[in-house]
Amino acid sequence: MSKKNVRVGIIGAGGIGQYHIKCLLPVEGAEVIAAADVNEQMLEQVKKEFGIEKTFKHWKDMLKLKGLDAVCVCTPNKLHYQPTVDALNAGKHVLVEKPMAMNAREAEKMVQAAKKNKKLLQIAFQWRFAPSAQFLKKQYDEGVFGDVCYVRVQALRRRGIPNWGVFGRKELQGGGPMIDIGVHLLEMAHYIVGSPKPTSARGACYTYMGNKKSDVVCPWPNWDYKTYTVEDLAVGFMTFDNGMTLTIESSFVAHIEKDIFNVQVMGTKGGGTYDPAKIYTDMNGYMMNVEPSYVGDEVGFNFKMRHFIECIRDGKECLAPGEEGLVVQKMLDAIYKSAELGREVKIK
Repeated sequence: MSKKNVRVGIIGAGGIGQYHIKCLLPVEGAEVIAAADVNEQMLEQVKKEFGIEKTFKHWKDMLKLKGLDAVCVCTPNKLHYQPTVDALNAGKHVLVEKPMAMNAREAEKMVQAAKKNKKLLQIAFQWRFAPSAQFLKKQYDEGVFGDVCYVRVQALRRRGIPNWGVFGRKELQGGGPMIDIGVHLLEMAHYIVGSPKPTSARGACYTYMGNKKSDVVCPWPNWDYKTYTVEDLAVGFMTFDNGMTLTIESSFVAHIEKDIFNVQVMGTKGGGTYDPAKIYTDMNGYMMNVEPSYVGDEVGFNFKMRHFIECIRDGKECLAPGEEGLVVQKMLDAIYKSAELGREVKIK
């Protein structure tokens, strides 16, 4: 007997929502049947481009749709919490975009709603699904690194303040590069090294360009500096219950040679990097750099979308559950809180 398709609705039909649709179209067992957005132009666009006829101005109306099994929440950060909880309470599985929420309090309630309703809550952490990340996770699981002592995380743009959307508005996003792009590398690094429990954080945030008009030639010019209330650069130092420490650097603006998106692991037996995917260890009396000839080529975003459907349809164990999203959110919260207070913050 063949399994029925998972019928999905999209909450937030803008750029990222439409990318969710594109990535779901080729997935076996997936069927996108509806979309909700306050912007009628976006709804017309998904009708025209993807043939989605059932559209709604409010997600609550879409959740009443008969036969709807799951939703993708693709709204601005401030609107991750309520649609997710409403969907879970309506008996739908949820894939919510990163960051999980505006803060850990919201994230905790989202996890509780998923448990109460016995539905899947997956966080859209696509970097952990990337081939190089899966390669490093396998090495960790097999003990290649030994005990991990230190992890360095970098999500740095030389000049990359988004000139679209609401990425510069703290009241809608919760923060700047740390919560927008830093979260990707942080979640991936935390996953690779076995998701240890964070215990404390020290953070600092700096704004020196985003809130000013700039005439510097750059790839993304003319951002809205008048509404810019987030950081340009954020850094954090974290400790974990297993003795591991982690630093993270994330920027929209940094005076560096070029953009850097990388994770470096250092352990008692070996180390590794995400880009390039390499292992650094000792072997038969020599220091060795080990590089795989092939780690796979599936795009992490595509893997993430397919995985969501497979978890619902086939009962696979979720690799990015809400519980792990909550831990990542606690780390983000602690870095921002420490930066605000100017001291170390304990993570409960």
